[in-house]
Amino acid sequence: MQRITMTIDDELMEALDCYMKAGGHKNRSEAVRDLVRAGLLKQPEIDDSARQCMAALVYAYDHETRKLSKRLTDEHHSHTDLSIATLHYHIDEASCLEVSLLRGVKSDVEHFAQHLIGQRGVRYGQLVVVPADAGGGTQGHGHTHSLEDGHEH
Repeated sequence: MQRITMTIDDELMEALDCYMKAGGHKNRSEAVRDLVRAGLLKQPEIDDSARQCMAALVYAYDHETRKLSKRLTDEHHSHTDLSIATLHYHIDEASCLEVSLLRGVKSDVEHFAQHLIGQRGVRYGQLVVVPADAGGGTQGHGHTHSLEDGHEH
């Protein structure tokens, strides 16, 4: 067995402690191992990293973390090939929620998402990936749209 050292912010540690108690874990190490196993199960069985995809990246962050808002915006600006649009919502005085729509090669999209989620001050992040060919057609749902219907093409 390997021993590691981790730094976790107070809010995440409280959430881990609640998870530990709710799951009947004897200690934090058991809880973290359980979470790591669950995360590893989400990995696909086939390597589809070179496929085109669309994705929604949802993340919440502390906008008071030094220059975090600027770093996140700069990352989107430097990845205009992946970043389609971002919705920004002020949760409270200190927290923001963003939903970013992404499109590109799956491995690039995942790398970009992990980079954003891994920023200091990002409290939560999850990426939902959809294969680009999941819709079956260019519009994705079998009919055309006028410019007035609210869909972006």
